[in-house]
Amino acid sequence: MADYGSFIALGDSFTEGVGDPYADGSCRGWADRVAQRLAAVSPDFVYANFAIRGKLLAQVIAEQVPAALQLRPDLVSLVAGANDLLRPKGDPDALAAQLDETVGALRAAGSQVLMFTGFDPAGVPLLKLASPKVAAYNEWLREIAIRHSCLLTDMWAMRQLADPRQWCADRLHLAPDGHRRVALAACEVLGVPVDEDWREPLPPLVKAGWMAARRQDVQWVRAYVVPWVSRRIRGVSSGDGLLPKRPELLPVDA
Repeated sequence: MADYGSFIALGDSFTEGVGDPYADGSCRGWADRVAQRLAAVSPDFVYANFAIRGKLLAQVIAEQVPAALQLRPDLVSLVAGANDLLRPKGDPDALAAQLDETVGALRAAGSQVLMFTGFDPAGVPLLKLASPKVAAYNEWLREIAIRHSCLLTDMWAMRQLADPRQWCADRLHLAPDGHRRVALAACEVLGVPVDEDWREPLPPLVKAGWMAARRQDVQWVRAYVVPWVSRRIRGVSSGDGLLPKRPELLPVDA
């Protein structure tokens, strides 16, 4: 197992931990879960999380990456681009070019980089329209990881994430068990010992009838899709005005 004494997490709501709250309502998420396990095996381990919900790839690169380059942690996770791909003009090739340059800079600074492929949205109404773009972006991510000798967690291959119980009511953010499974998969890639298996099957899913499912779809559109479209029209983001939850490299319990 590689010895990671410091870890900085970069990205959007996925890495901020939206959908996986602590008891006080603040975000936990897969990155905090991984940091807790790294701290258990690495003396003097420190962790920062600069991720903020709603951020586009260019914003992550401009606002979060410079600090990581300056601090030179042992490990950086970089997950961004999903918010771009949900927009009509989101171009997997253009995003990959930006990401490739950024990953190269982080590696040149001495940090190992942990990346993640996107999950398969084919089973989610409306989001499934972005499935071809996510698949194309994933191919670039795999190539970038190989080119720069990075670590890659393949969420596309995590079939457990196709279960709707792994997602919040907004169908955009992982629920607590989804974050837990992603953290376990990331630990496996990092070589961090765990006492659970992300592949553990879920209990059989009892599906709603056709009419009940359609009512749920309508409620979802009203509660989540309409506000999302409204923000796009107004040019605002769910992360506007928010600050990183862990802006400094500190012990996990700090």
